Amino acid sequence: MFRRGMIFPGGREPVLQGEGVHLRYPEASDYAQWSEVRGASRDFLSPWEPTWAQDELTRLAYRRRLRRYESEIRDDASYPFFVFRNADNRLLGGCTLSNVRRGVCQSASVGYWVGLPYARQGYTTAAVKAIFPFVFDVLGLHRLEAACIPENEPSRRLLRKIGFQEEGHARGYLQINGEWRDHILFALLEDDRPVG
Repeated sequence: MFRRGMIFPGGREPVLQGEGVHLRYPEASDYAQWSEVRGASRDFLSPWEPTWAQDELTRLAYRRRLRRYESEIRDDASYPFFVFRNADNRLLGGCTLSNVRRGVCQSASVGYWVGLPYARQGYTTAAVKAIFPFVFDVLGLHRLEAACIPENEPSRRLLRKIGFQEEGHARGYLQINGEWRDHILFALLEDDRPVG
């Protein structure tokens, strides 16, 4: 099982490689890019996300976020990654594995976001695919789950395209932008993942 601080090749924490992108844990030095892309994309992102805190984009809130990430990684509960474009190391979005469950379940949920300037360019698809080896080979999980609100057709298409199977409808599943919303549930099993 992976734990933060575990030695990887070159003595570093994981950097996940995808087509044109790489993913790594958020760092304090990412604050400027993160706040810029999130701030510029607020109206684009807020229909699909939990309600933003009043101080969401402040440096103090970002430091709290990093502390929470540290704790969740240490507890094997969640693994947050920022997504960067290989060509210029520009922060494009994020991809988080959460609700890691062990024992008889062996699963996690994936959530993702991308800044408005980088939407519909294949970066999110590449990022989600890049986490498959981490989920199944490094963490040793059996099942990866995802959920999206029914009207989020771009997300539904993305998940289907990369091998997720639609599993059903969950009423009042997550609180999005201040209200409990129904979601379509998807899952990808270790044996289902696409090759290459």
